[in-house]
Amino acid sequence: MVVDDHPMWREAVARDLADAGFDVVATAGDAREAVQRGRAVQPAVVVLDLNLPDRPGVEVCRQLMASEKAPRVLVLSASGEHGDVLEAVKSGATGYLVKSASREDLLEAVRRTAQGDAVFTPGLAGLVLGEFRRLAAEPVPAGKPAPAVPKLTERETEVLRLVAKGLPYKQIADRLVLSPRTVQNHVQNTLGKLQLHNRVELVRYAIEAGLDEEA
Repeated sequence: MVVDDHPMWREAVARDLADAGFDVVATAGDAREAVQRGRAVQPAVVVLDLNLPDRPGVEVCRQLMASEKAPRVLVLSASGEHGDVLEAVKSGATGYLVKSASREDLLEAVRRTAQGDAVFTPGLAGLVLGEFRRLAAEPVPAGKPAPAVPKLTERETEVLRLVAKGLPYKQIADRLVLSPRTVQNHVQNTLGKLQLHNRVELVRYAIEAGLDEEA
């Protein structure tokens, strides 16, 4: 599903995706329409603009992420401001691409988002990882019990450690001599065990667990 308040841009993105073989199940021009159609058609991926006329795009993201079958959200925005990027990620977006990206970059970003990768315009991935590390370094509030840690297999832990370093599935697969599909299966199993929703949440969990610091 493509969400953008500019009809020409929205139609152009939808057309590029359709021409590349994607099934564009819906488009929307404002937040209300996006939430209604998103819940009705349950798209696998939402390409979402942040600047919508009735409500911010991050509100759309939060509402869709609360759905029983939450989509993966790729923000496509004119803004590359750090605050907008971090707010989008905190609302549940899997990735963030600025509108200056090429058609090929957009198509590749949608493909990777559909596979579960966290995709960011170059330079923004480091910002998100840095914010997660900053949050992980903050002291735990007094009296707050530590959550029980689910048991992960050795392979799931290996994959999670590389996810925490920001590596895409293909690089993880090459490093561990696995297929990308196997890596994706390990990530999905880990998400289920940890009761997380997407790869961005998984990266944050891994950083908080200190896995990105390990060899």
